[in-house]
Amino acid sequence: MVEVKGFKEGLEDVVAADSSICFIDGDRGVLSYRGIDIHELADNSSFEEVCFLLWEGGLPRREELGETRRTIGTERTLPPEILQLLSSIVPHLTPMDALRTMVSALAETDPDVADMSPAANRRKAIRLTGQIASLVAAHHRLREGQPVVDADPSLGHAEDFLRMLNGAKPGPEAVRAFDMALVLHADHELNASTFAARVTAATLSDMHSAITSAIATLKGPLHGGANEAVMKMLLEIDTLDRVDDYIHSKLARKEKIMGFGHRVYHTEDPRATHLREMSKALAESSGETKWYDMSRRIEKLMNEEKKLNSNVDFYSASVYYMLGVPIDLFTPIFAVSRVSGWTAHVLEQYDHNRLIRPRAEYIGPEYPQPYVSLDKR
Repeated sequence: MVEVKGFKEGLEDVVAADSSICFIDGDRGVLSYRGIDIHELADNSSFEEVCFLLWEGGLPRREELGETRRTIGTERTLPPEILQLLSSIVPHLTPMDALRTMVSALAETDPDVADMSPAANRRKAIRLTGQIASLVAAHHRLREGQPVVDADPSLGHAEDFLRMLNGAKPGPEAVRAFDMALVLHADHELNASTFAARVTAATLSDMHSAITSAIATLKGPLHGGANEAVMKMLLEIDTLDRVDDYIHSKLARKEKIMGFGHRVYHTEDPRATHLREMSKALAESSGETKWYDMSRRIEKLMNEEKKLNSNVDFYSASVYYMLGVPIDLFTPIFAVSRVSGWTAHVLEQYDHNRLIRPRAEYIGPEYPQPYVSLDKR
């Protein structure tokens, strides 16, 4: 029997790739893209700057940023045949199912579909980043019986997405909040969806197949969907004075409170730091602080009772809700941001490719087992 050493369930802390894209130190609560701290990027950079950083390895100069913004903006315009297909499947598919299906279909409209050169794959990364935002917004408009809002390439990605989703130009505070949310969610090393994308890319399958794999993986409730569960919990509690009884009852029944704890971080998730402040700012600007106040109280209880810190999902729930985003779009919006990181990892995989083929720890019947013929079974 071949002995397989080093097994860890769920591959926890197992190094599966060399990467220069994202650095995490879970003990110190550090997250960086290409070595630049997430706090600096969240405070100072736009999503388009972060896209360039992830794809190219460094922050863009002014003219490079302008070109990145223009090209992503141009690529937000969906091909007519894709809109037609989307219209035909809307009644039958959830937002995540629609996104997975439509990204796969986009391959057939991509002018570079058969070209696996680095330049062509870089163009696909830009194209998919623009198109995924438009797909999420268009699907929502169609299911609501509203006309699809055409992309405006002159606008930034965050602003245009909110405009395409809600049919109205968003205010500057909403744009800044959503842009920061996109920056914070852009990459997170070898999470499940990114690893799925790299496994697919390692077979030298195309970019669209790799991103479809990532979206399918993100759909699972143990990866995407946690912030949806957080917002449903807040809506169920409804008022600040009910928080303590609700949380204590859940804990007494040993039920999980979504939005707390993280496989990697042993201190506060650095993304939660910004999302907490963002939730507070949106609440104060709207005059409705209920969701933020409830979130703060839940966070305090969880820290006192379970010594758990909030993660990226906890405050992103109230942020998206206050921005007018429907709850079942929280996970698709994760993809609107994370496509930048997924595509960066796919590009990196192509550049230094080796087929990803791990081993399994065999726990079946001892070898060799006797074969029993059919007439004796």
